[in-house]
Amino acid sequence: MLWLFILILTALLSFGAMAYLKSVFARASQVPVASGLTGAQTAARILQSAGISDVEIVEGESFLGDHYDPMNKRLVLSPENYEGASAANVGVAAHECGHALQHQQHYAPLQIRMGSVYATSFASNAIFYVMMASMFFHLLSPYIAIWIITLCFGIIMLFNLVTLPVEFDASARAKVVLQQLGIVRAGPEAEAVNSTLNAAGLTYVAAFIGSLLQFLYYVMLLTGRSRD
Repeated sequence: MLWLFILILTALLSFGAMAYLKSVFARASQVPVASGLTGAQTAARILQSAGISDVEIVEGESFLGDHYDPMNKRLVLSPENYEGASAANVGVAAHECGHALQHQQHYAPLQIRMGSVYATSFASNAIFYVMMASMFFHLLSPYIAIWIITLCFGIIMLFNLVTLPVEFDASARAKVVLQQLGIVRAGPEAEAVNSTLNAAGLTYVAAFIGSLLQFLYYVMLLTGRSRD
């Protein structure tokens, strides 16, 4: 019963954070920037000002699927942010540029996150297979299965934890550089940028809380079995 409660709470946190982000993004999309720059042009100007010439800016396909790919040096902007010239669009573009700046400066939390991507992906997949092996095929004892699942959720939780400073630092960089370069003016434009990036940050907080709850639940099961 507790597991179901945690599962529902985690889903609600994730859904609520994303719904809030979409709502804030929609409002900020109605605030044009006086500079008239699109998200793609904003990204190009920020990268140029930082002396970064080896990062490709490309247009993605999914809504709010913006991301910086440090392995391939690609900054991917969703269509609305690539082509749009609102506070929301340039704010998201600048945020992704913040990751490129982190990469250029060897920002430690980003380096840690980059190094743990494969381990986190493996842990996410392992949870499903371990559950299947234990519950349906009886290839693992419940105790061993809980040990492995606890370890996997611990890896995911730590990944989400180190993601927080990476994302908040990228947003902080974005807010500063947008005004330094005159892309966004103080007042409604800057406020719209701030609200968008702050709302985006909540999605990462929700992901961390969800993984923490899952990890603590399995730790509780593990310690309970250890006492038995």
